[in-house]
Amino acid sequence: MTAEIDPSLIEMIEECYFETVEEALGAGHSKLVAHKEGVTGASMLLASMTAMEDEEAKQAIVAMNLRPGQQHTAGTS
Repeated sequence: MTAEIDPSLIEMIEECYFETVEEALGAGHSKLVAHKEGVTGASMLLASMTAMEDEEAKQAIVAMNLRPGQQHTAGTS
């Protein structure tokens, strides 16, 4: 499903997910809660920037298989 999403948007989605996860973990939440918050934030971003419905956007984010603790390069120098 991510093949349909523009690569620059994928980068934004990943950045949103990982920033949200980091904030949730920093607030003392578990990895599971942080992951759920990351998926929610990233799917809201995707839905707002595309014609996808909320559930379709959430499924697309889940299909990206993002996980807390994964190393990511989006937005790093």
